[in-house]
Amino acid sequence: MTKESTNASPNASNAPVITASEMKHLSGFDFLTAIASGDLPQPPIAELMDFRLTEVGAGSVVFEGRPGPQHYNPIGSVHGGYAATVLDSVMACAVHSTLPAGTGYTTLEFKVNFVRALTQETGKVRAESSVIHQGSRIATSEGRLFGEDGKLYAHGTTTCMIFPM
Repeated sequence: MTKESTNASPNASNAPVITASEMKHLSGFDFLTAIASGDLPQPPIAELMDFRLTEVGAGSVVFEGRPGPQHYNPIGSVHGGYAATVLDSVMACAVHSTLPAGTGYTTLEFKVNFVRALTQETGKVRAESSVIHQGSRIATSEGRLFGEDGKLYAHGTTTCMIFPM
């Protein structure tokens, strides 16, 4: 699979995404590694939220991003939805990294704890995740969001349902 084999998504930026029929032939690890290496494009939400998949291991994933003024809420800090979205993505991708070809997943629930406020002055953030439990139908993972200063800004857990595609 190459960037050229992807189809255009129906979003406003017309960013390319892989089709479900193409994805079912790749293991989660291979799929995510191709995104991290640039062989496949980052998903459209990565552009919208200004984060990207940077590292993939078996059962672990890292995203990096930069919260900015476009993510601010009316009270002058980055909306909690930014941290929640990054953590939801990184935790689910940790689960995805363990799945064989032809297997899908969806988030059943996730929980996020906000430890301190993000602002554009926080700079680059790094979200790290790892699988806690991998079953045949259910998997759980945890994630942590750190600032450039090494401080923890948020952490969370997720439960994903696993199913044949």
